[in-house]
Amino acid sequence: MATYSKRGYKAPKEKEVTAVVEDVKVDEKDSATAGVFSTLDETASKTEDWVAKNQKIIIGLVAGVALITVGYLAYQKFIAAPKQDEAANEMFVAQQNFQKATDGVASDSLYALSLNGSEGKFGFVKIAAEYSGTDAGNLANYYAGIAYLNTGKYTEAIDYLGKFSSEDVVLSALAKGAIGDAYAQKNQPKEALENYLKAVEVSKNDFTTPRFLLKAGKTALALGNKEDALKYFTDVKDNYDASPEAASVDVLIGLAQ
Repeated sequence: MATYSKRGYKAPKEKEVTAVVEDVKVDEKDSATAGVFSTLDETASKTEDWVAKNQKIIIGLVAGVALITVGYLAYQKFIAAPKQDEAANEMFVAQQNFQKATDGVASDSLYALSLNGSEGKFGFVKIAAEYSGTDAGNLANYYAGIAYLNTGKYTEAIDYLGKFSSEDVVLSALAKGAIGDAYAQKNQPKEALENYLKAVEVSKNDFTTPRFLLKAGKTALALGNKEDALKYFTDVKDNYDASPEAASVDVLIGLAQ
């Protein structure tokens, strides 16, 4: 059998496998991000070490805060609240005597009973001392101050009224004004004027403001300060013309001019 050789024929070569390696470019942002995570890892590791070393202290602080919170809640429930109720119960009789005294029935003796106690119940003085820190104890200071003011014991009135504080602006203004009255009775007009003005500043209302503006004006007039007196009287006339104090203020304005 004849074998033919094709002209120009070349045997095929084996395919060469060429590995292509592409250049990989690293973005600067990726590098920065990696650095941040690395830093965070280091920080977290340090934090974990610190927590591990100070675990007893941390647990102690948490336990301390929890103990204080529980203690406060327990105090409010088992001590403060019952004490407040007890004080309010003690004060009921004293308040009755005080109210009767303000109605004008045997005032001095009833004020004395409200201060010192009766029928086996404490008076305002004892309540203020025994239940200080309670709302009833605080209110007892106000009642005691007014009772002393109305029985001519002005130093005691100033003392007790000075201990009283309230978020009720009208009651607070009345307390400041009563201190002014006590100083006026002690013939200390400068201190009286100071407290009348404090009473005015506590609250602007149609009840207490014209009342203590008028007293401030009269006191300033007595001190020879006509300019200030005129200012207080004019305030009553211009801004509280419907008040009882405004009825007589024109005469006082004339005296201050």
